[in-house]
Order: sequence, then structure tokens, then C-alpha cells
Amino acid sequence: MQNGPDERSIPGNTIAVQADMPFSGLTSFGTAFLSKFECSQMPHPLLENITLVDTPGVLSGEKQRTQRSYEFTGVTSWFAAKSDLILLLFDPHKLDISDEFKRVIASLQGHDDKIRVVLNKADQVDTQQLMRVYGALMWSLGKVQNTPEVSRVYIGSFNDKPIDEDLTGPLGKELFENEQDDLLTDMKNIPKKACARRINEFVKRARAAKIHAYIISHLKKEMPAMMGKAKTQKKLIDNLEDVFVKIQKEHHLPAGDFPNVEKFKEVLSGYNFDKFEKLKPKLIQGVDDMLGYDIPELLKNFKNPYN
Repeated sequence: MQNGPDERSIPGNTIAVQADMPFSGLTSFGTAFLSKFECSQMPHPLLENITLVDTPGVLSGEKQRTQRSYEFTGVTSWFAAKSDLILLLFDPHKLDISDEFKRVIASLQGHDDKIRVVLNKADQVDTQQLMRVYGALMWSLGKVQNTPEVSRVYIGSFNDKPIDEDLTGPLGKELFENEQDDLLTDMKNIPKKACARRINEFVKRARAAKIHAYIISHLKKEMPAMMGKAKTQKKLIDNLEDVFVKIQKEHHLPAGDFPNVEKFKEVLSGYNFDKFEKLKPKLIQGVDDMLGYDIPELLKNFKNPYN
């Protein structure tokens, strides 16, 4: 949903080919996805600075046996990379994290700073039940997110209906109102932090590109000149985790900058290592100079967005 001159809906296949819209990358997911994608526009002050993306509900239980006609986790990952804030919604009666939801959360890896968890419809349970629900939610998320940091959780009933004070009590009502204010403040601050966020994403991509160059050049260097190329390539892919460790130690690179091993194995299986490029030290130095000098100088031109 985004701002527009009037209320209208634009089909996915149409919006994906509009040059003035940022959705051209979605064409890689094919017509099966685009036929289900839709862009709604309406004139509203909030939407002048924010675009909202509402994904389909995650399948759970028996519904998981139904196969989607497009790569759902790939689509969520595409949007996550371009989003400033990601809201994961739960309600107290459906805390089970299905296999599909686990895959979705895994696809958000690298965007942990953007993720906020929303426990919605919290006014449908009493205070004692809410404490148990909150504890169960944090335990479930801890198993899936694979990070020691605790995600920010907003608790409340995020709709236009009045809070059931008979069930929540006056303290619960005050808590939900404060949580709602905090969430709205978080969303309103998105435009203020947009510039810093864009630079942050650019830096992440630059660091990833640098690591990618080291990996690709190392794999090419390990290939034999004549015999046994297919066997060597398979061995390198099978032992990719050890390869990453070797590159990390050789060039003093942070382990946190390396890509997911299993995902990278899948990608590598479709390429011929012999055709990879050799490392170009001048380009690596150019990236280091940009990260060390150019970006800090660029930031001096902008006011602190957090003030």
C-alpha cells in the first residue's frame, strides 16, 4: 500500500514493469507470484513517506501440505532486503511457529536490526495468561532465530476497537496503550532514519561483495590446471565451511561477514569454477578506502537522524 492520487488497485504484472516503481525485481519470481501481487494506492499523509507491505498469512497445520505456486520465502527475503522495518505478527491463540514460518524467519537472516515482534489481540486473555503467552513466545522465537539477542516485542491489541478493560484491568489497558504509542513512534521514525538506513544497507552490500570476491578467487585458485577439475570442484563445495575458515584466517576477515554455507553451496553447484575471476587487489583496496574514508566523510554531510 502506498500513496497515490486516488484510491485504486494495480495488478502485479502491471506494477512490476512500471519504470517509476521499485518492483521490477519481482519479475524474477514469475507470473505465478505477480498474479497474486497487488499494489493499492490511496491519498494519505502517512503514506507520503511510508510504503506498507502486507504478506500473505503463513501456512500452518494441515494447510502446510498445500504447495504455493511461487517461492514464498524468496519473495519475503526480497522485500526484507528493501524494508526499513519488519513486523512479525503473532496472536496469543496461535503461537505455534510452523515449518513455513521457520523458513520465513530464516530468510530474514542479516536483517535482525529491522525485526520487531508484535503480539496482537493480547486483550483477549487475562493478565496471568498473557504472562504465560509472552514466555512461550520468547521461548519459541529463541529456538528459531538462533541469536542470543532478544527481539523487541510489542504487546497490545492493534486495531480500532476499544480495549476490553474488564479482562485486562486498568494496568493492562495502560500497558497496551503505551505499547501502541511505542510502535507508532517506531514507524513514524522510519523517514527520519531512512538516509542512515540506506547507507547502512550499502555498507553491508559492499562488505558482502568484498567477501564474495575473496571466496570466488580462492575457489578458482584451488582448481587444477588440467585433470580432475570436476572432482576438485565437488570437494571444494563439500568442504565449503573449511574453505571459509581458511579464507577468513588468510585475509583476517570477520566470520560474521561470510554468507550462509548451505545456501552458498546450492548457488555454487550451478557454476564452473574455472570461469571465475581472479582477485583484483586494486578493487579490494578501493572498497576498503570507500568504507574507511569515503562513507565517514559522506555521513558528515547529514545531520544525526536520531536527534
